Amino acid sequence: MASGSFGIRRVIWSCPCPLVWLLVLGWMGIGGVVVVGGLNLSSSSTSKYSNCEFPAIYNFGDSNSDTGGRSAAFDAVPPPNGETFFGKPSGRFCDGRLIIDFIAEELGLPYLSAYLDSVGTNFRKGANFAVGGASIRQGGYSPFHLDIQISQFQQFKARSLQLLSSDYKNHLPRPEDFSKALYTFDIGQNDLSFGFQHTSEEQVRASVPDILDQFSLAIQRLYDEGARIFWVHNTGPVGCLPYAVIYYPNKDGSHLDQNGCVKTQNEVAQEFNRQLLERISKLRSRFPLAIFTYIDVYSAKYDLISNAVNQGFVDPLKFCCGSYYGYHVDCGKRVVINGTVYGNACGNPSRHVSWDGIHYSQEANRRVAIRILGCSLSHPPIPITQACHPSSPS
Repeated sequence: MASGSFGIRRVIWSCPCPLVWLLVLGWMGIGGVVVVGGLNLSSSSTSKYSNCEFPAIYNFGDSNSDTGGRSAAFDAVPPPNGETFFGKPSGRFCDGRLIIDFIAEELGLPYLSAYLDSVGTNFRKGANFAVGGASIRQGGYSPFHLDIQISQFQQFKARSLQLLSSDYKNHLPRPEDFSKALYTFDIGQNDLSFGFQHTSEEQVRASVPDILDQFSLAIQRLYDEGARIFWVHNTGPVGCLPYAVIYYPNKDGSHLDQNGCVKTQNEVAQEFNRQLLERISKLRSRFPLAIFTYIDVYSAKYDLISNAVNQGFVDPLKFCCGSYYGYHVDCGKRVVINGTVYGNACGNPSRHVSWDGIHYSQEANRRVAIRILGCSLSHPPIPITQACHPSSPS
């Protein structure tokens, strides 16, 4: 389900690439930018590298990349989630596709089945270990923290190798796929958000080295299992989530930046990202046979929020589904109080950056994917289609 009318035209990017200009020209309808159902990508370019042929993707993360893990483990994600693209709930906290779905499309691979989903799944081209609410460290919103996700991967790999001669082999990866696969990470936001709710911002900042120690241990375990190609997203501007703004205890407005985001929370997120980049550099030295690409998702999301109205979105602090104003009603629930209906989804999710106050809409995910799958926000500057090639960080 990774192609068709909503597929992404696969291209070879030249790096460093003027991707921001491609976006500007695309929004203005100028130049050689092709608009397709997935992403807006340049129709021609050159590169010194050939495209990688990743046989599989193994993803680790939270609800930003969960394609059904939480839904399988607990209560199913209800409608109207999934309405824009899938036409029904798909286990995603979104009206449609997530960034991980656009990654799969760009690489010509099917959407990832959640590891925890036992019905109708096919793991031949990868598996998704992400679960909504997950954090890197134990003790957050979900029991499926990163250490558990890595343990699940180890069990998945062991069982896949045991079943090579069984009737299930066509639904499982080949042994050689594990070392050639792309290992993606989008996790860390909940470590910060949980900390903001239960401790002080300074305590959260002080916890960052320990969080990244746990992340490094996870990389070590995957490396020992043969993983070699790592694609790591940094964390987004958590202070720009409508939920964070609404529930911030200080109501006098002094804590907000020019976009209405919580400044101090974003500063902690930026410190997390600074230290994550340093940690990735150390991991490159520690594991010279591995290839690491660090992705600045924060900048892509913050730029989108900063320019939302100019790009055709409504106020980025407004969200489409659910309600936190007056009455807290989660997306997928509906409550009528004194004749007022709370919880209905909006009529046009594509005009909202935020889907439900915490998660991004499909259209926002699509635009962020445009930015990060090229090379302008990658370190080193290389597109995801060529992330298997060693390249010196710039």
